Amino acid sequence: MDHGEIMSLEDELDAILTKGKDKAAEDILKVVESTYGEIPYVFSFMKDNPDILITKVLHNNAILRSSTLDMKTIELISIAVSAAMRCSHCLRLHIHVASKMGVSEDEIAAAIFLAGNLVNSSVLATATRHLDEEREICRACEVNSEACEIHAKKD
Repeated sequence: MDHGEIMSLEDELDAILTKGKDKAAEDILKVVESTYGEIPYVFSFMKDNPDILITKVLHNNAILRSSTLDMKTIELISIAVSAAMRCSHCLRLHIHVASKMGVSEDEIAAAIFLAGNLVNSSVLATATRHLDEEREICRACEVNSEACEIHAKKD
């Protein structure tokens, strides 16, 4: 199975019921390794608990099956989210997978830059609001030159 091919839910459930959860979990890890070139740490951590591993993979695959996005776009989003969350392990894995899929370095860099831009905006939006609250400044009141809905009720 390549990265763009996800088994149907029926096939996944049939494989679990036919093989049993231990063998199914073992096979899942083989597919994951062939897809990603390695077994992600989280899946390795779950390998001794097939119930959790299987339900995690079923959940992941259900999301992928329901997506209208192509796999390259999904990997670029995964890179951006991994970068924004500062998950270096996830970032390394998704950059590797995207590269194997033919995603260009420019596209990967663009996803990283977009993530950085959003993280920067999040930091500024949160911090400046807290600073304004501390100084009892309401930007909505300033823009409208009158008390906003929140501050009008306090008066």
